[in-house]
Amino acid sequence: MGGSRAQVNKPHKTRFASKASRHAHKIDKVRTGKPEGSHRAAVKGARAARVQRSKAIRDQKRAALLKEKRSSVGSCSAPRIIVLFGLSSSANVRPLAKELLTIASGEEGKQTSSTVASPTYKLRTTVLQAPYGDLTACMELAKVADLLAFVVSANSLYNCDSSSPIDDFGSQCLSVFRAMGLPSTAVFIRDLPSDNKSRQELKKAAISFVSPELPEDCKFYAVDTKDDLHKFMWLFKEQQLSSPHWRNQRPYVMSEEACIKPDNSTGLCTLLVSGYLRAHNLSVNQLVHVTGLGDFQLGQIDVLKDPFPINERKYSNAMDSEDSGIQIVGTFVPDPSIQEPLQFENIPNPLEGEQTWPTEAEMEEACLNNKQRKLVKRKIPQGTSEYQAAWIVDDTDDEDSDSENDNQDDAGMIIDEQQHSDHGGCSSDMDAVSHFTEKFDEETIGGTEMADDENLTKEQIEAEIKKIKEANAEDEEFPDEVETPLDVPAKRRFAKYRGLKSFRTSSWDPKESLPSEYARIFAFDNFTRTQKHVLAKITEQDEGSLKDCAQRGSFVRLHVKNIPTDVASKLVHPSRRLPVVVSGLLQHESKISVLHFSIKKHDSYEAPIKSKESFIFNVGFRQFTARPLFSSDNINCNKHKMERYLHHGRFSVASVYAPICFPPLPLIVLKSRDGEQPVIAAVGSLKSVDPDRIILKKIVLTGYPQRVSKLKAIVRYMFHNPDDVKWFKPVELWTKHGRRGRIKETVGTHGAMKCIFNSSIQQHDTVCMSLYKRAYPKWPEQLYQM
Repeated sequence: MGGSRAQVNKPHKTRFASKASRHAHKIDKVRTGKPEGSHRAAVKGARAARVQRSKAIRDQKRAALLKEKRSSVGSCSAPRIIVLFGLSSSANVRPLAKELLTIASGEEGKQTSSTVASPTYKLRTTVLQAPYGDLTACMELAKVADLLAFVVSANSLYNCDSSSPIDDFGSQCLSVFRAMGLPSTAVFIRDLPSDNKSRQELKKAAISFVSPELPEDCKFYAVDTKDDLHKFMWLFKEQQLSSPHWRNQRPYVMSEEACIKPDNSTGLCTLLVSGYLRAHNLSVNQLVHVTGLGDFQLGQIDVLKDPFPINERKYSNAMDSEDSGIQIVGTFVPDPSIQEPLQFENIPNPLEGEQTWPTEAEMEEACLNNKQRKLVKRKIPQGTSEYQAAWIVDDTDDEDSDSENDNQDDAGMIIDEQQHSDHGGCSSDMDAVSHFTEKFDEETIGGTEMADDENLTKEQIEAEIKKIKEANAEDEEFPDEVETPLDVPAKRRFAKYRGLKSFRTSSWDPKESLPSEYARIFAFDNFTRTQKHVLAKITEQDEGSLKDCAQRGSFVRLHVKNIPTDVASKLVHPSRRLPVVVSGLLQHESKISVLHFSIKKHDSYEAPIKSKESFIFNVGFRQFTARPLFSSDNINCNKHKMERYLHHGRFSVASVYAPICFPPLPLIVLKSRDGEQPVIAAVGSLKSVDPDRIILKKIVLTGYPQRVSKLKAIVRYMFHNPDDVKWFKPVELWTKHGRRGRIKETVGTHGAMKCIFNSSIQQHDTVCMSLYKRAYPKWPEQLYQM
């Protein structure tokens, strides 16, 4: 028996190794030319590159955040705007505004301006009051607010009349502010009791009432004493404010002072608006929009000395100033060669559609067609010369007309203008009716007798149609049904309509038969690319590469020229307490096009909203009049069905002729009433700018089976003329019970027709025909109303 030996195991298991490692010893390392650790080094280098790239992105974000913070807080930043809004009539914001201005300025006494500079807080603040009950004014102030402060009175919790500190007007304004996009928000709670326990209980009750209506980051402050206001100001100074994205895309100026400088004998004037420039730099060659007035050009931009400096020592040395006492630091004058033109709409050339002289290819084609026409053989009476034969009109017999009718039916709805001979026409029609009726008497399902249409008058036919519609009122689920007129042929009344085999897949040329208004609007080859280019231009202005731009945060005076004097005088009237807002327009934003908005009816508006009715559209800083056309939004189809009314509870698309805007932008639709404040009708947002969006108006012609026999039926009251039946013969029929069919032939002389369906049809069913035509919005009579 041999001695014991130690067990020897394999250094590794090959079945756990990869295929490449098992065959590594077979590869000549010299021929590969790669070092042994090249793969590991490549992986390590890629990871280092990713780390470096992440660090670079992180540093860019940190630098952008610091730049934004320095621009929003400091001596070079514009004053922060606080808008006080009372959520109920019991909330008095006027004494609160005075107290805030006194605390911010650090001086006791009456404040002459709504903007103050505080050396204590190193902050400049503008305090504005939203007038209670004026929805339009509250909207305009909320558009420029950096902090929207809602004021709640604790006394409203004591009153038995109100179960909530928010009344109807406050709730309506809150819904409008949410639709526009809320800036940073805060809630000021007033009139709290001095008892600490009751004070905390009422504060919690007010917070529980208001917090569901506001964002989660909303701050709540008790502001009854000066200590409370001091605490708020310190927190407000360090607060990182947020603003709607649409407002950050455009430069704007809220007026500290506004006046007009009339021009002699022209009826026009120059509007002088002084204020702080916010959001972006503004070029003097750029167009501007004055809210409520329209789009205009700038005549000049003056950069003035800051009237509210935080550090008084910096401006202690007085310098030469103008007669008005305002020192001009710099002036920008527009360059006519690069200034953006003030072009609202395209001026169409009426001679563009004129016929030009035919080309040689067209002349050759015409000669070839004439030769082919001469080769066509015609039946000519014997003894007729060639000259006489040229004057003979081609007549066709009944067989030729039938074949031509079939060919026309295959081609679509084409007017049949062929003249039939009078002899035997009436007798042949009567024979066809009698033969078809006798055949149906043998096969009819149900014992309904056919009414004698030949002996009915117009009033009797209308009465019978009304009677049938009333009997089928329970099945009237299709709002597009229209009645065929008795005195006008249907092919003339519905000449602009056409049938579609499939609403989703059938083709429709977006450039076909456009209205005259389309010659006045503008369109983009690629809207997304244009928007990207326009926003890049704004970024270029902010980087300071252009020399004709006023810097953000500076105090400027804008010279807005060529404004009607009577309109501008209303804007700067002392009774109008709202500030004037002038916003810079992006490139192309003054031109008219077709804008599409995603829109929803507001819950508080109960009146019906009809298509093409006049409304006031608030889109960003803009406010204009429009007559929208409503339609559905089909995701998987390039055609959209027109809606006659805007319905509750769902979104639709509103299409209008309006100045071009670049999304995202909010939409607030107001309805003006005679002698009353406008009320909110709908809310939404800008969807796209596309004149080629196809909106189809649908109508449904209905008929009723008179005799049915399995798959066949005689349908009446859809048409009242045999010619109309022939005209609409190519269009497919459908019934409310899900049958599909087609028109086979006419029956009689009063528009009855024989139809064939894909399944058995019932006597109480309704036969329908869908027709479509393209619809367009209405051109506004007056775009801006002041």
